[in-house]
Amino acid sequence: MLNTQQRPVILDFDRSVLAVSEAELRLELSGWQEDIRFGCSWNDYARLKDYLAGLLPEPRGPVFLGSGDYHHLTLLLLQDLEKRLKLAPASLDLVAADNHPDNMRYLFGLHCGSWIRHAAALACIRHIHVIGITSRDISLKQAWANYLGPFRKKKLTCWSVSSRADWLKLIGRGEQARCFASADDLLAAFLPVLRASARQTEGIYLSLDKDVLSAQVARSNWDQGVFELRHLEELIAECAGRLQGADLCGDVSAYAFTGLGKRLLLRLEGQPEIAAENMPREQEIHREVNKKLLAALIRCSTT
Repeated sequence: MLNTQQRPVILDFDRSVLAVSEAELRLELSGWQEDIRFGCSWNDYARLKDYLAGLLPEPRGPVFLGSGDYHHLTLLLLQDLEKRLKLAPASLDLVAADNHPDNMRYLFGLHCGSWIRHAAALACIRHIHVIGITSRDISLKQAWANYLGPFRKKKLTCWSVSSRADWLKLIGRGEQARCFASADDLLAAFLPVLRASARQTEGIYLSLDKDVLSAQVARSNWDQGVFELRHLEELIAECAGRLQGADLCGDVSAYAFTGLGKRLLLRLEGQPEIAAENMPREQEIHREVNKKLLAALIRCSTT
């Protein structure tokens, strides 16, 4: 099980994650931003994976990734967990709290919005639940951009608020798109499913992207959902006794790419900007949210 009494780890690409614990281990990775942030080639991903292999402690507490632009590194952590714990096939359920499905097509390697498809291909993963989606990425207009493989293999369910993915009925997978009127309604339906999954697998991996939260709670680099902090705390509490690992992202930062390709892709994505003078205040807000989520994960591990 996740040992959150071990050191939480901060993968410090972007200086966005302020101190959360006296015991934290902070790994300096700012020199990797240009290659890894937002998206990366498989060669650059492999280089980072090799570099981190000798730095990540075993065992470890939750891993803080920084901006949601690094959410694709959850795949790296899952691969490491599968190897380190010698996880059996279909022994782990992945629960990702995210305002986006992160199952979108990307042609240039791995992307912060494409990693779910690759996580679904891991032998240890039994099922993936992405909860809290309000973005248009699962709408009919965006159906073409979603990878269908995880749905066809019945390895992915999207749990959304207001945003519907009824097009999945056309491929006979309508039950893998669950839409609700509110976050409260979503959790009321999801938590019993998570509880019942203990009959299939004991292990859960939690990946929390804070863009699932309302902007009134904490602002992120992406369009945001409607969860409140209490929804994530309730989700974490439900994982007591089953949590194998956890990561958190969605902190706020800014970076100017030197390469034209990523600049153009970000412009197409319409990523919201946060004024430089507001950044310190927003990061302090995230620090308090991170501390509360870390405390919830510690309670979960000791229950």
